[in-house]
Amino acid sequence: MKSLNLLIIFLLVSASGFGQNRDPLKAEIITSDLDNFWVAFAAAKPEFNPEVFQREYLDKGSRGVKGFTKGRIQSAEHLARVVAKHARYYGSIQSSTLRISEMKEPMQESFRKLKDLYPGAVFPTVYFVIGGLNSGGTTSGGGLIIGAEMYGLNPDTPQDELNDWLKTVIKPVEDVPHIVAHELIHFQQKYDGGSLLAASIKEGAADFMAELISGKHINQHVHDFANPREKELWVEFRERMNKKDYTGWLYSTTEGRPNDLGYWMGYKITKAYYDGMPDKQKAIYDILNIKNFETFLKLSRYGEKFD
Repeated sequence: MKSLNLLIIFLLVSASGFGQNRDPLKAEIITSDLDNFWVAFAAAKPEFNPEVFQREYLDKGSRGVKGFTKGRIQSAEHLARVVAKHARYYGSIQSSTLRISEMKEPMQESFRKLKDLYPGAVFPTVYFVIGGLNSGGTTSGGGLIIGAEMYGLNPDTPQDELNDWLKTVIKPVEDVPHIVAHELIHFQQKYDGGSLLAASIKEGAADFMAELISGKHINQHVHDFANPREKELWVEFRERMNKKDYTGWLYSTTEGRPNDLGYWMGYKITKAYYDGMPDKQKAIYDILNIKNFETFLKLSRYGEKFD
């Protein structure tokens, strides 16, 4: 019994160390890394010295910065190169990123709504960091990490330094509570992607649930393009959905269509499942705990309307 009690204490301490709890009001929202970045940005100019980014930003960073460095920030040298190449853009977003600390209330409201809909929800620490213009958010080390540099769009944003992909994915800072809601849903999901069908449902379910708890998802422009073409896109998707080729659907750019159409397709399938279930709480549990994606698609009856 003593060993069991010690194990329970160890697990509780470990969970708290990773910033996770089941009380939505106790989830931490950390924005100190944004302040550190802007100190580094000002001190590193005009050459954008990587040593300054290392000393003032990465070394002083939270666990969010540490989690975002692998595969995203990569290194002080890489971050300095990206900032130097997009110096006018980064300079334009400082005021937007500093508004994020004022958005904690709508984020917490989403957390409370998720708790009502899914009592088993876990609420991790949310870290806001600034990276290298390659990721709007992820989960890592038990927390949600949001790349705030991807949310600086406003009417005066200089776009001459941005490539075509960045021009389509950068969002206004007002979308931050909705991307947090999206990543929060990913944190609850008990499955990974794999096939195009699985990856699309994973992303689309996060968009659908984010809309339920925050009032909006961040891919309305994709829906605007896809809804009038729903049948033809479904026929195309159906032919490829069991393969692992995401081209034209996820994480890629294809001329003539918006990025991430898979988010839209997954949203439509998830919504069809939810709408068809009389017990909405069970529907949400099922959405977050999918065991077989082909079975989930079949039970959603989404494709039947095109037969």
